[in-house]
Amino acid sequence: MSAEATNPLSAVESADADVVVRRRGRPRIDLRRLGRAALLGATAGPAPRDRLPDAISHVADAHRAHHPEADLTVLRRAYVLAESSHRGQFRKSGEPYITHPLAVTLILAELGAETTTLTASLLHDTVEDTEVTLDQVRREFGAEVAHLVDGVTKVEKIDYGAAAEPETFRKMLVATGSDVRVMSIKLADRLHNMRTLGVMRPEKQARIAKVTRDVLIPLAERLGVQALKTELEDLVFAILHPEEYETTRALIAGNPGAADELGAVAEQAAVVLREAGIGAEVLVRPRHFVSVHRVRLKRGELRGCDFGRLLVLVAEDADCYAVLGELHTCFTPVISEFKDFIAAPKFNLYQSLHTAIAAPDGTVAEVLIRTHRMHKVAEAGVVALGNPHVGQVSTEQSGTPAVLGEHAERVDPTRPGWLSRLLDWQQSAPDPDTFWTSLRADLAEDDEITVFRADGSTPGTISLPAGASCVDAAYAQHGDAAHACLGARVNGRLAPLSTVLGDGDTVQLLLAQDGASGPSPEWLDHARTPAARIAITGWLEAHPEGAPLATAEPRPQVSIAADRRSGAELHVDLDGEPPSAVRPAGCCTPVPPDAITGFRVRGRSVTVHRTGCSAVDAMRRLGREPLPVSWGDAAQGRVTLVAESFGRPGLLADLTEAIAAAGAAVVSANVEPPTEQRVRHTYTLHLPDATELAALMRAMRGVPGVYDVSRARHRTPGEPRGA
Repeated sequence: MSAEATNPLSAVESADADVVVRRRGRPRIDLRRLGRAALLGATAGPAPRDRLPDAISHVADAHRAHHPEADLTVLRRAYVLAESSHRGQFRKSGEPYITHPLAVTLILAELGAETTTLTASLLHDTVEDTEVTLDQVRREFGAEVAHLVDGVTKVEKIDYGAAAEPETFRKMLVATGSDVRVMSIKLADRLHNMRTLGVMRPEKQARIAKVTRDVLIPLAERLGVQALKTELEDLVFAILHPEEYETTRALIAGNPGAADELGAVAEQAAVVLREAGIGAEVLVRPRHFVSVHRVRLKRGELRGCDFGRLLVLVAEDADCYAVLGELHTCFTPVISEFKDFIAAPKFNLYQSLHTAIAAPDGTVAEVLIRTHRMHKVAEAGVVALGNPHVGQVSTEQSGTPAVLGEHAERVDPTRPGWLSRLLDWQQSAPDPDTFWTSLRADLAEDDEITVFRADGSTPGTISLPAGASCVDAAYAQHGDAAHACLGARVNGRLAPLSTVLGDGDTVQLLLAQDGASGPSPEWLDHARTPAARIAITGWLEAHPEGAPLATAEPRPQVSIAADRRSGAELHVDLDGEPPSAVRPAGCCTPVPPDAITGFRVRGRSVTVHRTGCSAVDAMRRLGREPLPVSWGDAAQGRVTLVAESFGRPGLLADLTEAIAAAGAAVVSANVEPPTEQRVRHTYTLHLPDATELAALMRAMRGVPGVYDVSRARHRTPGEPRGA
């Protein structure tokens, strides 16, 4: 069921020379009439070459509305093949099967899809459900059409069993990576199936609706096909949340005056724009059911104008801002509702100005302002962008499918980072369950950020989901080489890998030069992208911890220099093969005579922590067994200290002098920019005698302006700075 078809904001139209105020409506296809036309066409023989069969005339009319010069001959040939191959097949609803590809093709034609897409749409089930082969499609309609048909053809369930559905989506997404029109056909296919889902058993309806909700609707959002996304949302809403759907339906039906209230504001806005000399269309745009439901949850009791929005369409980008200025001048603007998606488009190509205005009588209406081109892209997304092939004659111009050359390049006209990421990580997820789970998690991320690479390499940006950390950036940039990542610089400052990145941050990843390094399990706590999680999990599974061997023999004690530069010595008692390295943990930088404990990590390496370090509890929760470790005779060591102080001239020189007077050597130092007249200094120091650490910290606290000195450690998420 379509939201527009059931919305009481009925179509009313009025116009003047410059400004048009009207309601939106979308024609619906009559499946039974199509079925009768298809059967009549089958019994009456092929249609004359100079006209299309009656059953496809709807598609032809919709297509010619967007592409007046298109050659419809290929559509006729595709329809004849589809009708003849599906002849005798019926849907569960009782209609001839040919009504389904016809309905799917009409959906795409109404969105403005070019001829090649419509040709493939008519044939999209022939290879899967009839005797037609992919080679036959390629011979008769070309490589492009064959690629699109193959992309939406399901894999054989007899070959894949329970994995057939995830593997079908994997195949479809890979095909979408080289031609986004594959996904356009799949979305239209699912929309028509959802419209006719009522004949299925309730449990099957729910299963299909959940996959639609978790996978297809997010894909429609990312490809910008709002016209399909909104109707899919309503159909899923009705199946999975019938009580809330009925409540929303009753709310809409119980507010018949909403159209008049919005229409009155639209008329006032039209007068303002006409008097300002701005040519525009002012449309009353009803909200679909899910949108009304969300507004009700957000605002509680709904007002008349909450059931729709005003849509203002203009010719040029500059006119959008002119309309905004006039509306904000002549009405009271609700500033908190203003958003500029023209200057900063969404990652799915969406562009529009959003605002809200209050009329003199207090009525508040939300307003969308965009050009006609922006509106077409907002509704149809990638469907409106036509042929994604480079260096070929556009089907939009010629009306016939282009034949792919041997070196023809397929490109994604949206260049979305999410699709590139998806295609990368799916190669590392051979297990269907891992792929299916990761796909749903990836698509659940609503927002995207862009970070810049500090090394000047190409490409200079990395696209990541909102909330991604340096761990995600490392795997997005370096792939499996990110296993050796030691840290990062974010906006020029050293930062732990757990740092959450923001839009526009500059990131430099620091990699170890040896190939023995690997990720720790804690990285999984900070990884948001499937690519990072799959890579980390794979490495950890390939490098399991050595199981302790039961033996009556005394365990050999192994002594290894934990830091060759400092000479600090650690003893660790282990069964079997000695560790490859024993290192003090960077999170708490233990030095003699700290109480310490060790844990085996990264295969045969051992990391040593102070016993009070928060990482010790984390290790125990992960089931790690602590190892007995102790300091050797060497008393020297390396430690990282953080000095918190009030800013003043000469502070750095005084702190450095106090450190030198205590006999410590500065290995590295970092001073963060002042924040509210407070400065943070981070020093890595070499101590000839680690037992003098307490005296050194007292000396640093004695420097005027310094109010705290502490050992460096990682902060947990949400922990206040300096805690």
